[in-house]
Amino acid sequence: MTGDFSLPPATAEPRLHVARRSLGRLKSVPGLAARYTELQDVRTLDDLAALPPMAKDDLNTALDHLDPRAEHGATWLFQSGGSTGAPKVGHAPTGFYMAGVHAHWQPLDRTDVFVNAWGAGRMWGAHFLAAALADLSGCQVIALGSVTRAEYDDWLGFFAARGVTAIGGTPSVLQTWFAHARAAGLKLPALRKVLWLGEAWQPQLERDMAEVAPQARRWGMFGSTETWVVGTNTPDCPADTFHTLPEQLVHVGPDDLLDFTTLDPEMLNPVLRYRTGDAGRLVACPCGRPGRAMRVLGRRDSVVQVRGLGLHVDEIVAQVEREPGVSRAQVVITERDGRAATVEILLLTAPARDGAPDATPDAERLRRELLSSTFTLSTAFQHDPESFQVRPANELISNDRTGKTSRLVVREEA
Repeated sequence: MTGDFSLPPATAEPRLHVARRSLGRLKSVPGLAARYTELQDVRTLDDLAALPPMAKDDLNTALDHLDPRAEHGATWLFQSGGSTGAPKVGHAPTGFYMAGVHAHWQPLDRTDVFVNAWGAGRMWGAHFLAAALADLSGCQVIALGSVTRAEYDDWLGFFAARGVTAIGGTPSVLQTWFAHARAAGLKLPALRKVLWLGEAWQPQLERDMAEVAPQARRWGMFGSTETWVVGTNTPDCPADTFHTLPEQLVHVGPDDLLDFTTLDPEMLNPVLRYRTGDAGRLVACPCGRPGRAMRVLGRRDSVVQVRGLGLHVDEIVAQVEREPGVSRAQVVITERDGRAATVEILLLTAPARDGAPDATPDAERLRRELLSSTFTLSTAFQHDPESFQVRPANELISNDRTGKTSRLVVREEA
């Protein structure tokens, strides 16, 4: 079993006292105690692998009962989820564990002018996490709030005039900035670094960056409001591969499902074999850095029920986004009385390039192909094929709180 962990036993086991503490705390939670036997302990990696994994609802139950508080500074409460499920609450002390991240990953330095484009406030943590990293880096910071469509040109001009060298945000937010700049013919010649967290990297974003800021390279973080930052990568790493931090223990379980255990004694969330829904593998990174890295394969919770059949959202979106002229796609399910009434696939078209638009996607042809080749869609909409549609859109549906754009949106109609 130990081969399925990101750290070898000699490195991880001396730090498992943190996991033992988490287990003791979880055994004290009335709603979770029955999951663990009295004799269960965590002395070895095999002991850890024998424990049941935690899901989001389990961690929420634990936090409601334990109500953890930071030893020093404030205890910040942050919200995660809400795009496709009920929001969850995560806890963090002032600083958001970023000193440990900065010790191993330093994309910013004192010479940088950094735009923090993650949404601020409303219990969304990434903006403040990035601010803590910038503080440790000693760089100049431009902190953005909500930006309307009419303001992009002015802000981009300001970024160019100030010689902005770095920008950070979710890929959804970053793509909006770069796509707008590309369509408007605006350049950011000083930009060298693009920091990202919160979603998978997007190939279209890479293409837009090449047009707007040819010197810019991506620097990624992987994590959640429950685990906080688990790993990081550099421009030399593939976008889906992250080097895990020494205080984060990653385990690969059945069906390649990842679970995470904190080895950080300062962690407020009792993260013990916590599953985020992501799948992955432990691999050698092409960057050449020693040790195994975590390659993220995607989410295993992206299968949704459509009229009793499982629809693989990630597979559908990946297929559609390979179409010429499509920069991003989104599946929108409208439910009535708990049943999927319609399914729409929205196509965000690629921006104009050198004054000429990219190929316009043929939405009707794509609709016919998906209906004929996708078992779930062809069977679910056999009697009302008009309830499945594919159409271009000027923008996808985003979360107003975080700015993130999920691949799946579920709406209810009365």
